[in-house]
Amino acid sequence: MVKWNATDIPDQRGRSAVVTGTGGLGLETALMLAQAGCDVTIAGRNPQRGAEAVARVQRAAPDAFVRFKVLDLADLSSVSSFAQRMKDEGEGLDLLVNNAGIMVPPTRQETRDGFEMQLGTNYLGHFALTAHLMPLLSNGTGARVVTVSSVAARAGSIHFDDIQSKTQYRPMEAYSQSKLACLMFALELQARSQAAGWGVSSIAAHPGISRTDLLHNAPGRHSLQSLTRTVLWFLFQPAAQGALPQLFAATSKEAKAGGYYGPNRLGETRGHPQPARTPPQALDRAASQRLWEVSQEMTGLQTNSLETCGTPVWH
Repeated sequence: MVKWNATDIPDQRGRSAVVTGTGGLGLETALMLAQAGCDVTIAGRNPQRGAEAVARVQRAAPDAFVRFKVLDLADLSSVSSFAQRMKDEGEGLDLLVNNAGIMVPPTRQETRDGFEMQLGTNYLGHFALTAHLMPLLSNGTGARVVTVSSVAARAGSIHFDDIQSKTQYRPMEAYSQSKLACLMFALELQARSQAAGWGVSSIAAHPGISRTDLLHNAPGRHSLQSLTRTVLWFLFQPAAQGALPQLFAATSKEAKAGGYYGPNRLGETRGHPQPARTPPQALDRAASQRLWEVSQEMTGLQTNSLETCGTPVWH
């Protein structure tokens, strides 16, 4: 794997993808998939930003099929509605990129369903989205689910006794927990897919430290995090570079089911895709199984609630 980049993306004609997020890594991922011939649905909560994302992709790939659909990951009813619209329109889906996220809001906030905002948006929303779209993915060709984690997952712990950060809210700690949960979900999804024969590969990726608006949007433009992002911009690699690990996971024949990919330089903060170091807490299968069960309870997606060809999706 020598300096894999966008020109190495295999021909994606005839394949379809859903990418969450209208800016930053999500936009770059959608753009490069579209340039490779993939039919792309960009999913996000802001129609104006969605229209701008579609316009940018169309400028770069005039012949591509790209569209925007409303999806608010902080609202489980929106997740369900989005998935139902997708099911009503097609029989299969080849790729789901669970990319969108929110980072370190300074005060504890909640989603519409009462979840701590980072856990609910970054992880639980994608957990539910994957569950709802699994029937389409199971009908896809060589289908993959790519879930985006973070280098912050290394410092993360799943606080089962206070997973909602109600007792004590520390912004970065809650963010790290949400991104560790994303990684554990990706690994557990692969284990369950393989055991049950769902025919869907689950792969994780992280972007290193990339120049996106995450540190501007949630903490606020005058926060220390945002000022660091603005003043020390040169420490952050471009979003297009940061998107390469998830694009590698999404398209490369070298990407392994159950794998985890990130940048190859400076402690995985920048560079080209390579296998990433998985933090030991993400390899705790008992904790991953418990997280899966807790996530089912929180989202209301219990065993037998969704089916593919008569076979329960979530076990």
